[in-house]
Amino acid sequence: MLFAKKDIFISQKIDQGGVFKEISQILFEEGLVKKEFLENLLLREKNFPTGIDLSVVDVEFPNVAIPHTEGEFVNVRRVIPIKLLKTIRFFNMIQPEQELKVSFMFMILNNDPEGQANVLAQIMQFLTSTPKRKLKEFFEMKKTDEIYKFLNNNFEQ
Repeated sequence: MLFAKKDIFISQKIDQGGVFKEISQILFEEGLVKKEFLENLLLREKNFPTGIDLSVVDVEFPNVAIPHTEGEFVNVRRVIPIKLLKTIRFFNMIQPEQELKVSFMFMILNNDPEGQANVLAQIMQFLTSTPKRKLKEFFEMKKTDEIYKFLNNNFEQ
């Protein structure tokens, strides 16, 4: 299972560092990531941005980010959905010089180095194949149990 009900978050942080620190601390306390996770997550995001411009799918969709780091810093294979109550600045994965305002994150934890691209592909499949009306409803959800239920019913694993 890629999602765990207790590991779906809603954050009020106003920047990348704040949200990464907030979530990383919880994940570390749960034993899902190693001590060096946060430091490596920040470094990887700086060097390899993970923002995705969803306006190419639908202009009404918010942008998302899919932050992750190398498998040596995590202990499990899981996706951590994070609804952002305030948009946060990320840079575009495809055009790293382009700044995006992001409203939702899918943080990948993957201790299998071979599987990183696979999980990323599953997330992209979810974002591009879920009916637009349903995905718009998903992005507007503000309760973790609603987000969890939607992902369980609509995310191919």
